[in-house]
Amino acid sequence: MEAPTGEVRVGAKPTMNYVLATVIQFNQGAKNVVLKARGRAILKAINAAQITVNRFLRDQVEIKDVKIGSEVVGEPDKPRNISTIEILLERK
Repeated sequence: MEAPTGEVRVGAKPTMNYVLATVIQFNQGAKNVVLKARGRAILKAINAAQITVNRFLRDQVEIKDVKIGSEVVGEPDKPRNISTIEILLERK
């Protein structure tokens, strides 16, 4: 059986809320946690990942993979692209 994977969707809340959510998931036994964000929240997701890895779970968790992309959203007559990011954190 594969180890559980957690997911944190980053949005408008303060960065430390997402750091805490990530740390809690690791403390509950998750082997991996994915931080997902779109648009303006991408910077917050990057900051949350760095704070988690470098301050809270130092020498326990590492950034394993980063995926970037874009999604087409909006009305059919006015489509627009929104950037996305997924940051995979893995317990060492």
